Amino acid sequence: MELTSSINQIVSHLGKIQSFNAQNPLDDTRKYLEAMSLQLSGKKESVSVIEELNVPLENHQIPIRIYRPKGKNIQKSSAIIYIHGGWFIAGGFETHDAVVRKLANTTGSAVIFADYRLAPEHPFPAGLNDCIDIVKWTVENAESLGIDPDQIGIIGDSAGGALATGVSTQVGEFLQFQVLIYPAADNRLNTKSWETYENEPVLNKEGGIQAWKWYHPEGDTNPNPLAAPILIKDFKNTPTTLVLIAEHDALRDEGEELVQHMKDAGVPVSTSFYKDMVHGFMHMGEVLSEVQYAVNEIAAFAQQHLETVEK
Repeated sequence: MELTSSINQIVSHLGKIQSFNAQNPLDDTRKYLEAMSLQLSGKKESVSVIEELNVPLENHQIPIRIYRPKGKNIQKSSAIIYIHGGWFIAGGFETHDAVVRKLANTTGSAVIFADYRLAPEHPFPAGLNDCIDIVKWTVENAESLGIDPDQIGIIGDSAGGALATGVSTQVGEFLQFQVLIYPAADNRLNTKSWETYENEPVLNKEGGIQAWKWYHPEGDTNPNPLAAPILIKDFKNTPTTLVLIAEHDALRDEGEELVQHMKDAGVPVSTSFYKDMVHGFMHMGEVLSEVQYAVNEIAAFAQQHLETVEK
């Protein structure tokens, strides 16, 4: 595996990150992702406003943030639901804040960030259900949110890509497009790319096995396709999809296989292959120019399927 000087610089930095006062392996994973994101994401862009709300459901609330893009006074805005990664067990507002700000400004859409429930405290299907409920809530409350209910898309990265794929098969009729960024699709971790990159700095196989056990305890004996979307046969309602694949990523092969399954099912899907990149590169804007390139590509794809109305 030959890495560029920029990636080698990042790999070296990742090896030095220490989680502050981690209490256990789960706490260590969560704090490591926070530290990586804060240290490598780069300067955060200003946006027009960030609204924090709690979406009430029958037995709990889902915290969300709505990022309104800078420099736009928009009524009846287009919107993007963003579902974050973190192996289903980590991540939240702060780990993805820099990326979501870029996406809001570049797409010109309001971005609704769902802080869904995490495993192991809340295993599958809790997080998936939260994400489905956020899509439904956004549509139902579109007028009061200043959002056009006919101009909504979804983006998910890593574990969020798995969740987004499941969401789209359930409520895809509300979505105009889907973007999956290096999606986690298979709980078996038995591909060639996993063999090659099992000790990758951002992901490692031992941690992945544990994360899947926490998220989907029945996955070894009775895997649910909505948890492990590599098993989905019927991609009903799935909208036009763009999938970003990183070259030096343990999830590369399962992402490519997921794309093929979508094509076989008749979903309009395209792949963008990011040469030299590692898993999680979207968090590395401090060093990598590819982050802005990816954001621009996602924005161009989104704008093909959304009509942002400026007033």
